Amino acid sequence: MRRILVTGGAGFLGSHLCQSLLESGDDVICLDNFSTGSRHSITRLLKNPLFELITHDMVEPFMTEVDEIYHLASPASPVMYQKRPVDTVKTNVIGSIHILETARSNGAKVLLSSTSEVYGDPLEHPQRETYWGNVNPIGPRSCYDEGKRCAETLFFDYRRQFNLRIKVSRIFNTYGPFMRIDDGRVISNFIVQALKREPLTVYGDGTQTRSFCYVSDMIRALKLLMQTGDEFTGPVNLGDPCELTMGEIAERIIRTTGSSSRIVFMPLPEDDPRRRLPDIRLAREALNWKPTVSFADGLKETVRYFRRALDC
Repeated sequence: MRRILVTGGAGFLGSHLCQSLLESGDDVICLDNFSTGSRHSITRLLKNPLFELITHDMVEPFMTEVDEIYHLASPASPVMYQKRPVDTVKTNVIGSIHILETARSNGAKVLLSSTSEVYGDPLEHPQRETYWGNVNPIGPRSCYDEGKRCAETLFFDYRRQFNLRIKVSRIFNTYGPFMRIDDGRVISNFIVQALKREPLTVYGDGTQTRSFCYVSDMIRALKLLMQTGDEFTGPVNLGDPCELTMGEIAERIIRTTGSSSRIVFMPLPEDDPRRRLPDIRLAREALNWKPTVSFADGLKETVRYFRRALDC
């Protein structure tokens, strides 16, 4: 049995990861300060004797005995991290230092959930891991973009200086059950608006693109990455290489929900990327991984969850 620490374990991805690790028979410590995580997302896990919940802010040091660490702690929604930009930077920089020290003291393997946001508004399409990005260091999204870029730097410096066993994932948009209703992300926003028969707010002209990976595929990828040999560090892109425009996504959600909502267009937020698509050749080769859940199937499951959550 492995003893595994998941920071941000009450968040959307973290709660799914904790559940998957428990199903694998691992002893799981969930660490979260509940600034954006939800107790609702881990209620189903609390009765498991292998699950331990610790309320803690990663800005403060934390030590425990563990074999592996998944470092997921950070606000990930633009709406939420822009409300608390300084806390976001601290979590990604100071929090990463603390968790790297925890890993170092245990000789543990540690995985960073970085983000496609490190590529900024990319000039390369699709984005490969070798691309250094086009990031505004002083914009409203910089607290997250640059925070994650610095976290990656710290992980690789700890490997170079202390020979720490690290893994770095760059996660592209992910969706599924247990997303927060109010997190401000595209999929949750559109589904909630459609179920409430409200207009779907598309920012920009609807031609900007994203790709969306269903949560079960993403969790499988993270676990496969952790299982790779010590010589493979990443960074590695994890996401679905199917490109959709915002307009297409809105229309699909209206059809899937059976909503009578219409689409309205709003000004594009500052520094919002025009195109975002992962090149996942490295993930295919190194992890033998690719997404298997179609957007249509994943969307049906996600809509079903939101119908229950909203009771409509």
